[in-house]
Amino acid sequence: MTDSSALSTTTDGMYEPADSVLIARSRDAPEQFGMLFQRHAAQIHAYAARRLGEPIADDVMAETFLAAFRHRARYDLSRQSARPWLYGIATRLIARHRRAEARAYSALARTGVDPVTESFADEVITRVTALDARAQLAAALARLKSGDRDVLLLIAWADMTYEEVSESLGIPIGTVRSRLHRARAQVRQSLGVHPDPPADTAHKEDKHHG
Repeated sequence: MTDSSALSTTTDGMYEPADSVLIARSRDAPEQFGMLFQRHAAQIHAYAARRLGEPIADDVMAETFLAAFRHRARYDLSRQSARPWLYGIATRLIARHRRAEARAYSALARTGVDPVTESFADEVITRVTALDARAQLAAALARLKSGDRDVLLLIAWADMTYEEVSESLGIPIGTVRSRLHRARAQVRQSLGVHPDPPADTAHKEDKHHG
């Protein structure tokens, strides 16, 4: 009998193997890894594109899954979802392109034109929607320490929980909290947003507290 904990539910109510099952199977049957790629590649690409732009994002996505495939034997099969693992790999690869990321933010800060996406979707700055505010946000992100920026964007753009970010970056949850608090405070200060989040967003932030 198949362990129900090793299954995930799709939007149409069907059951599919959990990521951990696919990775386990791929150790003997490499073609199984293709399902993991199909499941997560688009999200990894979108995350990389928002940080680096489309051309570099193509390479980051490809390198992420190549690295994951090469190291699949080391994957902790007790972790059913591979999202934190994959985003961790992608984030480390993005670190190799810090200058490109800084240039992208600087260009956006100067021009107010974002070639990748129409908005920066972090609930703590949802009230800041004007074009010039997007430029301000880009400048604020560029000024963040790289570790603080990684935490903020994994939560804001990859919709991760504190626990997932901790797993992804290999840092304690307490460090995730402190980096996120510092990053949000700096971004709010740069944008002139009141330091206390609106009441209607408080429940959204609760999900990250696990």
